[in-house]
Amino acid sequence: MNAGRIAPLALYQEVAERLRQRIFAHELPPGTWVDEQALAAQYGISRTPLREALKVLASEGLVTLKPRRGCYVTEISERDLDEIFTVMALLEGQCAADTARKASETDLIHLRSVHDELERAAGANDIDGFFEANQAFHQEVQQIADNRWLTQAITDLRKVIKLSRHHSLFSDGRLKQSLAEHRAILDALAHRDVARSEQLMREHITSGRQALAKVAARRDTAA
Repeated sequence: MNAGRIAPLALYQEVAERLRQRIFAHELPPGTWVDEQALAAQYGISRTPLREALKVLASEGLVTLKPRRGCYVTEISERDLDEIFTVMALLEGQCAADTARKASETDLIHLRSVHDELERAAGANDIDGFFEANQAFHQEVQQIADNRWLTQAITDLRKVIKLSRHHSLFSDGRLKQSLAEHRAILDALAHRDVARSEQLMREHITSGRQALAKVAARRDTAA
């Protein structure tokens, strides 16, 4: 055995990542039947690595394997979102509390620089830029909290949220509201206020869910 040899990325993992990105981009929308034969032909592979890839995505909640019916991209209901965001609020609130306890001055300086990207994107009404900076801010809080189990749980839940057909920042005033919430969270973290950091982060996640619900209600009314 050569201890220095690094095995190449398994084929099924590469296939899983390609399918994951297509699902996130809604090229494969929620409820879509996954045509294994067509995908295998498209990727030039056998169905074995494709099925292994689908098992990975099923474990992440992105697809649902139905006996004798095949594989479908998971559909997320409003109840699912309510339940997911409830758990997300608890997990991200705990991350904020841990960050308030653990953050060094260097950590806070870096977190402020990430927040500055939020400010710039909001000022330019750059929704895509705001999404990216928002994600970076939350990831930085998780990194400072330094609890890999919390981070993994949050990452898995955020993957499932991406299946949603609507986005909270499309609701009126949500971008401005989200920015104000981030400012308050950053201030609480800077003051090492553990309880307030946790509470504000929980409220921030909850208000994101409320904004999603408004988007869904508007979509249903227009339908």
